[in-house]
Amino acid sequence: MAEHLEKGKEAEVLAKEWLEHKGYEFVEANYRYKHAEIDLICIHKGIMVFVEVKFRSGTGYGYAEEFVDYRKRQLIIRAADYYIHANDWHRDIRFDIVAVYKDRHGRIAFRHFEDAFY
Repeated sequence: MAEHLEKGKEAEVLAKEWLEHKGYEFVEANYRYKHAEIDLICIHKGIMVFVEVKFRSGTGYGYAEEFVDYRKRQLIIRAADYYIHANDWHRDIRFDIVAVYKDRHGRIAFRHFEDAFY
């Protein structure tokens, strides 16, 4: 597996554990629908949360959350729409971004953007 993919998967695991520590209930990871993938699906306070995880080892090329562009958001929304219908979910939903940063000393930091788009 390419190094950037391995780092992405590691970031998803770290984000999942971090969200669980914050009281989120993990439902599913890497849900795929056609050309879209939802990194994490969780439930928090009765709301189904679709989470896009972005990893960066620095901000020289921009912040992680800036890389969730219009096309990516549309793909995630389409996949989420399919998921909620397939699972007969009739309650609220939300789209979040969790940015995972790792500095040159190996320290991890998170930035959570609740209700980031829709």
